[in-house]
Amino acid sequence: MRLTVAQAIVTFLAQQYTERDGVTQRFVPGMFGIFGHGNVAGIGQALLEVAPTGELPYHLARNEQGMVNTAVGFAKQRNRLQAMACTASIGPGSTNMLTGAALATANRIPVLLLPSDVFATRVASPVLQELEQPYGYDVSVNDAFRPLSRFFDRVWRPEQAPAALLGAMRVLTDPAETGAVTIALPQDVQAEAYDWPAELFAPRVWHVPRPVPEPAALARAVELIRGARRPLLVAGGGVVYSEAEAALRRFAEATGIPVADTHAGKGALPWDHACAVGGVGSTGTPVANALAREADVVIGVGTRYSDFTTASRTAFQNPDVRFVNVNVAPLDAAKHAGEMLLADARAALDALTEALAGYRVENTWSAHRDAWNATVDEAFHLGHQPLPAQTEVLGALNEELDPSDVVVQAAGSMPGDLQMLWRARDPKSYHVEYAYSTMGYEVAGALGVKMADPEREVFALVGDGSYLMLSSEIVTAVSEGIKLNLVLVQNHGFASIGALSESVGSQRFGTSYRYRTDSGLDGDRLPVDLAANAESLGADVIRVRTIEEFRAAIHTARAATRTTAIHIETDPLAPVPSSESWWDVPVAEVSRLDSTQQARKAYEAAKAAQLPLINPAGRDRT
Repeated sequence: MRLTVAQAIVTFLAQQYTERDGVTQRFVPGMFGIFGHGNVAGIGQALLEVAPTGELPYHLARNEQGMVNTAVGFAKQRNRLQAMACTASIGPGSTNMLTGAALATANRIPVLLLPSDVFATRVASPVLQELEQPYGYDVSVNDAFRPLSRFFDRVWRPEQAPAALLGAMRVLTDPAETGAVTIALPQDVQAEAYDWPAELFAPRVWHVPRPVPEPAALARAVELIRGARRPLLVAGGGVVYSEAEAALRRFAEATGIPVADTHAGKGALPWDHACAVGGVGSTGTPVANALAREADVVIGVGTRYSDFTTASRTAFQNPDVRFVNVNVAPLDAAKHAGEMLLADARAALDALTEALAGYRVENTWSAHRDAWNATVDEAFHLGHQPLPAQTEVLGALNEELDPSDVVVQAAGSMPGDLQMLWRARDPKSYHVEYAYSTMGYEVAGALGVKMADPEREVFALVGDGSYLMLSSEIVTAVSEGIKLNLVLVQNHGFASIGALSESVGSQRFGTSYRYRTDSGLDGDRLPVDLAANAESLGADVIRVRTIEEFRAAIHTARAATRTTAIHIETDPLAPVPSSESWWDVPVAEVSRLDSTQQARKAYEAAKAAQLPLINPAGRDRT
């Protein structure tokens, strides 16, 4: 088949499928892009040719980082069994995708990136938007994708494309290896014709495995757990991606072991299940954190053990604590000197449940959980004046949304409040990107979620900082006729970093949106109007001032057929319940400021509890 390289890539992608548990589906159902001179005559022309067939639909984005965020939201909602491709022009168009690449890889989410590149022939170098390096003419800005990608290749010649495409698919569909995959495409090579073997374009099914535990490893894990008096299970994203919710419930009900969760694992066990104790770590619940401090065996299922999950390695204080780590990725299974159970989460939980028959622990946390639920109710109905508290906004959403509605968040103060307070019943209803915690993810990520799961109502919760960084995909949602619900929570600054700044003795310096005066950025508030901006991008807008108005607006937005934004101002200084935990953010060791000196003393006292978690026989505190 004589096709250009770009035509061959598009034809190949349209024939790729995944299969798991007997369900087969197209792996790449579409491509996002913004055309420039680097791809308009290559990938752009190829997409035009297949447009009448619908084989690979093209979605016009407004920002290259935004389209990668959308692709991540899509693949995450589809449990990594489908992924979108992204094409960008040479130079800044491609480098705009770098943050998205890091986001995808940090979250273990598949996305295929096709950045355009310099001429392979170098016939006209340096071309427009080429960055030259004196030490080598084979280097381009796209080499910056190498450390951010789980697979990287550059197709200098058509003959190299088949190996690059097959290598890309191998990584994209492997649960243990997946992340951003980058194939850089020189703009002249995209348009070059080649005689391709027909078998390259035959339908190809990539089988997504469910690795079962190795018997000896399973026996070691079971021995550790059976010897535990105070075990705790931490459910991460791997539980959700594996669709292991029922297996987790069976395990918890058979053993009585309490289940805490990470952001990616929230909802894997409904919040009101007797064994559910909420989020663990820096922004977790006091219930889960109290259990973590005393745990003698921690069973991590599909978790990366980020510093928020381990409270910067202060969460687990039992000197003899051991870890059993269930994960498909050795990188994560080996953390904290854990007993490695390299297996699919569902397969491993079923195997553990069977092997632990007769083992059960006593419920010691019910009273603490009841007291915590009362605290959450109070935070949800605080009655804060004159502006409402952010916890009241979240409470209204939690109470008014249907259990299947999806909330999308990523950065600022809301992820912490959500992990601590949100009551999730459905694992796909809580979508918080907190591996890379990318400001500007929310609107674009919500678009991907809605594209992946169109029957659900999707609510993007967006603060000032995230909205101002990246809200352009509102236009994409409007143009595609995809209805989103946006909650614009405006507090005229960076609420999260403001609170953190105060805690480290930096007095909220540089965290409010204000005019500059002779003494600094401490003048009147800037006249930033997020609602007016959203309206200018094509969204319908509802402005509210009170929580009662906000509750009514939620139902109005849900019933709408167009993208609708609800705007509400909140008080960034309103109180939030304590997680009774810690996060390691180093404080200046010397300072003339009393606030910083006092914060340093508090920091050193908290850091004394930080432990290495490296001793397989218990922890060495020396």
